Amino acid sequence: MSSQGLTHSQHKMADAGVHRTAIDVFSRFYALLDSGATGTVPETDVQPLTGVTHRDDLTVAPDDANAALSRTVLIKLNGGLGTSMGMDRAKSLLTVRDTDDGALTFLDIIARQTLAARSTTGAPLPLLFMNSFRTRDDTLAALAAYPDLAVDGLPLDFLQNREPKLRADDLEPVEWPADPDLEWCPPGHGDLYTALVTSGVLQQLLDAGYLYASVSNSDNLGAAPDAAMAGWFAASGAPFAAEVARRTPADRKGGHLVVRRSDGRLVLRETAQTPQEDLAAAGDIERHRYFNTNNLWLDLRALAAELDRTGGVLELPLIVNPKTVDPTDASSTPVIQVESAMGAAIEVFEGPTVIEVDRSRFLPVKATSDLLLLRSDVYELGEDFTLAAQVGAPLVDLDSTYYKLVGDFDARFGRGAPSLRGASGLTVRGDWTFGRGVVAEGSAVLQDAGEPSAVPDGARVGPEGIVGTV
Repeated sequence: MSSQGLTHSQHKMADAGVHRTAIDVFSRFYALLDSGATGTVPETDVQPLTGVTHRDDLTVAPDDANAALSRTVLIKLNGGLGTSMGMDRAKSLLTVRDTDDGALTFLDIIARQTLAARSTTGAPLPLLFMNSFRTRDDTLAALAAYPDLAVDGLPLDFLQNREPKLRADDLEPVEWPADPDLEWCPPGHGDLYTALVTSGVLQQLLDAGYLYASVSNSDNLGAAPDAAMAGWFAASGAPFAAEVARRTPADRKGGHLVVRRSDGRLVLRETAQTPQEDLAAAGDIERHRYFNTNNLWLDLRALAAELDRTGGVLELPLIVNPKTVDPTDASSTPVIQVESAMGAAIEVFEGPTVIEVDRSRFLPVKATSDLLLLRSDVYELGEDFTLAAQVGAPLVDLDSTYYKLVGDFDARFGRGAPSLRGASGLTVRGDWTFGRGVVAEGSAVLQDAGEPSAVPDGARVGPEGIVGTV
């Protein structure tokens, strides 16, 4: 082991005030990394997941559902900055919908979904955000607009831990005097379990009588409070449950659940954990039918017991994430970020379970093409602030040269998203700025005109490009 690199990393974390337990978790992963572990899950070691119950087939008495929801806390992962979309603040501050009451961000809709569910069910439904050191201030400032959101005795957030980025050549903590903040990274969302302990929030929740947690990403507005799901999970007696959805050709990449042959354990396999030679098999959506939505259900008592047994260090699989110290500069020092996935905890617990959900529970925004869909008329925002698809979502493919960054995207769609209800797809190549009231039809395509171009107000766009006006 490169004991010097580990020692330097431990000292750096301690000097920065990182909790001892978080340092212990990092040290375990460092040892795995230094020993040559890759965290890969070969196809020969697993078999497909089968026999999954669908959420629509659940039969849960309303009283049981509401009773379970009254013991449930909502946790949203909110540590991302949206750097891949050119953002430098919490991704959840992106505007998702323009309404008569003004623009609504992810945070606005999450807060209003929670308040609506409280009103409907009578459940207290505490809402907690796991923030990173880069998203906390902006998030709490935005949530100040909802003074009724906090539940007495519980915080609105807790802080994700941080760890040093490691030089790829010698596993020493990297130094970057030009911006020392870039020397640090979050440990992946597997840090959820460590952060719940180190913040004291897990014990606070248990002391307040909460038994279950519904966990999801803040950029997935489909994961709204669901009393029937809470009732199902409570009745299952399982310590851990994962929501999965049926894969489509668009889901060939990404995490999916498999069964480990050696012991029958459910295992989450991320793309980064798949050997190159197994990518085709992993991407076979007929063989591996279910992908991980990253919507999880936790029994807080079971989690506390397992953390107590392991001294706070869950034995999660390692994910090795190669980067550069400055993510915007490919020529900056190559580093390794040591990460873990929260869904991987499914293999830690005895007797976890899985439930299939439809795509309404999975509406992530990973790129501006996803954002355009949510802003369009494909979705309607209900009185309970859930987003309901009015038609099957078309495939949107925007030219990354002009639309990848949010600022560029907003400039080109500043007069509103086009109507996509009548479209099976929208492909845009080149630099097009859209006017107001544009309608896409069929497999709509705009080809690169070789210069900045405009789609006029009220234009219809079809497979042959602009074909007239509405």
